[in-house]
Amino acid sequence: MTIRVQQTSNDYGIVVEPLSGEVTAWRDGKLLARSSRARVMYETRLPPVVYFPSEDIVAQLVAAPDHKTFCPFKGTASYRHVQVEGEVLNYGAWHYPNALPEGQAVDGFFAFMPSVATRIEHQGAEIEDMPTGNISGPVVDWLLREAWLAKTPQDLLAALGKKLVEDGVAVSRMSILIWSLHPMIAGHNCIWQRDEDEVTSRYPSYELLDSPVFKESPFQHVAEGLGGVRQKLDTNPDEFNFPIMEDLKEQGVTDYVAMPLPFSDGRINVLTLASDHPNGFTTANLGLIFECSALISRLFEVFALTSNATSLLETYLGKRTGARVLGGEIRRGDGDVIDAAILFCDLRHSTRLESELGRDDYVAVLNRFFETATEIVNAHEGEVLKFIGDAVLAIFPAGTGHDHACRQAVESANEIVRMLAIPDENLNDLTLTCAIGIAYGDVTYGNVGSKERLDFTVIGSAANIAARLGEHGKIHGREIVASDEVAGHISFAVESLGSLTLHNVAEPVEAFAIIAENGDGRDGD
Repeated sequence: MTIRVQQTSNDYGIVVEPLSGEVTAWRDGKLLARSSRARVMYETRLPPVVYFPSEDIVAQLVAAPDHKTFCPFKGTASYRHVQVEGEVLNYGAWHYPNALPEGQAVDGFFAFMPSVATRIEHQGAEIEDMPTGNISGPVVDWLLREAWLAKTPQDLLAALGKKLVEDGVAVSRMSILIWSLHPMIAGHNCIWQRDEDEVTSRYPSYELLDSPVFKESPFQHVAEGLGGVRQKLDTNPDEFNFPIMEDLKEQGVTDYVAMPLPFSDGRINVLTLASDHPNGFTTANLGLIFECSALISRLFEVFALTSNATSLLETYLGKRTGARVLGGEIRRGDGDVIDAAILFCDLRHSTRLESELGRDDYVAVLNRFFETATEIVNAHEGEVLKFIGDAVLAIFPAGTGHDHACRQAVESANEIVRMLAIPDENLNDLTLTCAIGIAYGDVTYGNVGSKERLDFTVIGSAANIAARLGEHGKIHGREIVASDEVAGHISFAVESLGSLTLHNVAEPVEAFAIIAENGDGRDGD
């Protein structure tokens, strides 16, 4: 293994110095601590913190084992309640029982929360801040000038890892978990390894979040707002007890960090870094990354926002319609007049099912119905535009011709009928029936609605006729009913229903029952 020199061009640092003479901590005239051996810690861009030896603390400290916080430089802080003259101040003091190297100078020392120690006196003089400079160097320059050019989160992660290595950070592995807004996928996990040329992507499901693999991982610890994790695998291997640490140790990892990467909406994503350097990460290494973390977070958030917008639009509008809206068709009246086959599918016996099954099981029935219809329509080049109560409205644009659109719509209808007739073992072998109307014609496909609330839908007589044909089939026990503009362009057997007068349709419609492949096109009950 090649051991790289770790030298980054930034000034992040921690300095601990003894304070000469007597130092006292007070709370509104009540003495908390008095010591001639106190120490002050200066950390870049943080106010100085005074630490007192435990034996010099006058106030009573009561253990608070349920509360810990994390510092990537000093280690995991354990807390004490502070009791002084009958007043109990929860989590008022902290210390580092297993301090990392940067914090070992205050091992055995306690510090008070600023809200607890209202005044600290050091021989009458104030403790001044340590002067700090500016971070600069290759990583910062790249983040400001070039990182935005990355086309994907995978590209951004790989480029960031390589740039950190270039700048002297001994990072051997990086990963990021970005939460998503998707009905089935919980998030996107990208993993970059220094010695490999590609980034691995994983898409954990919501079920995985309930598994021991996730619950016992640093990801859950950080994502739940419990703070970050740093584990020096050669000095404090048992502090967090995450199973993954054994795997990383076998891969030669010596130091591991999982840090929160918050987005502007408050969600906490997770960035992890592993080092294979014998000494792990230096303070300058981690200081550089932590100082740049807000900018890194925003760069990844750009990808997340695009992905979430696409997912939400596809989920609520459909893939093709979602793409049109994302492409800029967002104003009232935006849309096209197109020729299409329109399918309207209505679940039968809904009122009875809800009464007999109860609300929860009925919702499960609706979900099965909608999922079955959507998957079949999508597989036949159509798109579900919306769910209306217990009905589905779908469109099959005639981009490749009148015949093709009608054939795809009728084949979808036939398969929906067939699949719903399969007993559902999760609901006592319940079978479902539906009534489907199909019509063809020109429709306006676009935005309608108010100025502030739009609906992307189809408007036209074909959509109205499809819904009315579905109603006719529902009343007369016909599973699939189509207009003559559809029936004359398919190879399925049909039965003429004559000229039908439909509600809110000006002219009578020549209608045909489609003879399904597995039956005569009639509902059996």
